[in-house]
Order: sequence, then C-alpha cells, then structure tokens
Amino acid sequence: MSAQLPGVFQSLSPVLDRYGYAAIVVLVGLEGVGIPLPGQLILIAAGVYAGLGQFNIVVVLLLGLLAAVGGDNAGYAVGRYGGRELVQRFGRYVFLTEKRLAATERFFDKRGPVVVVIGRFVDGLRQASGIAAGLARMGWQRYLAYNAAGSLVWVGVWVFAGYLAGSHIEALYRGLVHYQKFLLGALAVALIAVIVRWVVKRRSAQRAAAEC
Repeated sequence: MSAQLPGVFQSLSPVLDRYGYAAIVVLVGLEGVGIPLPGQLILIAAGVYAGLGQFNIVVVLLLGLLAAVGGDNAGYAVGRYGGRELVQRFGRYVFLTEKRLAATERFFDKRGPVVVVIGRFVDGLRQASGIAAGLARMGWQRYLAYNAAGSLVWVGVWVFAGYLAGSHIEALYRGLVHYQKFLLGALAVALIAVIVRWVVKRRSAQRAAAEC
C-alpha cells in the first residue's frame, strides 16, 4: 500500500513503492558521487514509510549509511585518481561546475574535517565534498573516519525525522531548512571543540611521555 507523502515528498512515493530499499541505495549513493539527486528527501520519505510499518527502520538506517559512505568514497576516488581534468571534463553533466567545485575547495582548504562532517547537511557541499577531498589528497583513512561520522549523523537525523514526524514531516522539514545555518553553526562549534580537546589531550600525553 502506498504511503501518502505530503508536499515536496509526493513524487517519491511511486519510487519507493516500486523500487523499495533499492531506491535509497541508488539515490543516496549517486548523490555522493556528485550527481544532484534527492538523497536527503528519499531518506526522510523512507523514514515516514518506516513509521507506517512499510519499511524496517534498521534496514533503512543501515542502507542509508552504507550508500552515503560508499557514494562519498567513490567521489573521493574520482577526485584523487581521476584528477581535476576528469572532474572539469564531466562535472558539467551533473551540474558540478568549476565555480561550485572551487568554492568547495576553498572551504575545504580552511576546514577540511569540518567540511566532510558538516557538508553532509549542505546542498552543494554534500555532492562535492568527496571529490574535493580527493583532489586535495586528504588521507583516505582520515577522510573515511570523518565521512562515516558525518554520514551517521546525517542519515540518523533525517530518517528519524521522517519516522517520528509522519504526516507532519513537510512542516518540520521546511522549519529545519529555514534554521539550517544556525543548527549547522552550533554543530560546527561543537565539532571544533571536540577536535581541539582531542588535540590538546594528545599533545599533553605526548609531552608527559617525553618527560618520563
């Protein structure tokens, strides 16, 4: 039975009804490679379906996380091994313009780890951050760690938003988008604080070990 999704989510009902969990994997995964698809919206819609008992929420969360991490790392590989020439040549076909890529790279140069985590919640950054990380030759293990953390939060937030809000999801989504910059600012401050604390503790431990 099809769920009646409100407003901007209506067009996703036929997709979820026909393709089920596969729609989550494909849309979220391809969005991570740089293709502008409604990966975020499909997670919310899948959350609504889970709240209605049509999907298993654990499966939705796991598939969403795997697709997000897998797609982003595919984008990372494109940037790292394909290089700027490949991105410039084919990026225009998925609306990844030189201007968008340059803006992401400038932001990435200043705050690489923050971009990887917070970028998951920002349209444009979400699609381009993996490619930018690859072009910047950020260490893969480091990228994977930050990307997995950001993807876990991103998938969890939007799936549970749909799961809990149900038919009220459109109003909630519009409110979250409206206040997104403030929420992201608070999240960025918290993330930076955690990173700084970790660095300080690590350096203190290194100094203590050197004095012994």
